[in-house]
Amino acid sequence: MTENDEAGRSGSAGLFASLRNFAATAVAIARTRLELLANEVAEEKIRLGQLLVFGVVALFGLIVGVIFFAMFVTVLLWDSHRLLALGGFAVLFLGMGLYAVFQLRARASAGSRLFSASLAELGKDRQQLLP
Repeated sequence: MTENDEAGRSGSAGLFASLRNFAATAVAIARTRLELLANEVAEEKIRLGQLLVFGVVALFGLIVGVIFFAMFVTVLLWDSHRLLALGGFAVLFLGMGLYAVFQLRARASAGSRLFSASLAELGKDRQQLLP
């Protein structure tokens, strides 16, 4: 065997080792990104659950409170201005409902920030890998 044969074999062995290291690094990066995605999904699920619970409790409390307040004012003004009180509450409640509908539509069309951190990290990875 000559020195050129040994250098060729060690060069190809070095190339395979380099490719193996690159593949291991790529797998590690992919695993890290998948773990980040899983964490974001879990956090979003917890956040949505909390929002749902607090939203239902708040909605129930506000609805009951507003109904009792409207009844109180209507009964208080029953002899003098009962129609004005009922009409005022109807306008108030309809206005609140329309405002909530417009806010709901605006927030639904705005979209979610889910996976934004993962996408940013993948973009950084892509910039580092592609010069």
